Amino acid sequence: MRVDILTIFPRMFEGPLQESMMGRAQEKGILEVGITDIRDFAFDKHRCVDDYPFGGGPGMVMKAEPIFAALEYIRHCFHFPDMRTILLCPQGEVFTQAKARELAQLSHLVLICGHYEGIDERVRQKLVTDEISIGDYILTGGELPAMVVVDAVARLLPGVLGDVTSVNDESFSDGLLEYPQYTRPREYRGSVVPEVLLSGNHEEIRRWRRRESLKRTLLRRPELLERVRLSAEDIRFLEELREEK
Repeated sequence: MRVDILTIFPRMFEGPLQESMMGRAQEKGILEVGITDIRDFAFDKHRCVDDYPFGGGPGMVMKAEPIFAALEYIRHCFHFPDMRTILLCPQGEVFTQAKARELAQLSHLVLICGHYEGIDERVRQKLVTDEISIGDYILTGGELPAMVVVDAVARLLPGVLGDVTSVNDESFSDGLLEYPQYTRPREYRGSVVPEVLLSGNHEEIRRWRRRESLKRTLLRRPELLERVRLSAEDIRFLEELREEK
């Protein structure tokens, strides 16, 4: 997969995307990331990428021309038929694991990092295929959301994670929060690992993990249960958990 990021702060990406899984994914050739400075495509000697909003109002608006020129350059260099152009902005669809899976099936993503009071609406109308928000709060720009999207999507690419089964066991992979995890030592400061996890009985371990996953979701994110396909066993577990509350 190739990801191109359009930003006015390219140095923000120098560290995060070179470390851990993202760095290894690029070393393996599974992921290719390009950072494009939108200012390089400005039309004046001051490399201006913003201007006052028509109609008045506070703040500045990112200009359309440099973004159009930057994206046209990327399209000229790379020819992926399934390219998607994503604007990171507060008005976008809230980013989910399901959206990450959808994007992980593609060959080319272009992420546009918004700033100031917003972006000229013609960018949305003519260039953008998707708008994504990482939550209902305001950040200073789209750079951090872009990093979140790249991380969430890239780790789903085949070969990025060493154990492919771990992806399927994580929180939100099946719509629920993940069950509790333990490792050595067996006892630490008075807390002991649940006996079932040491039993070697795989069916009992599966049942315990599923019940704990449902319990954690019920207590912390009950709204998620409305969107999950529950088995007869799940419904029975939930009935027991509600009686315990």
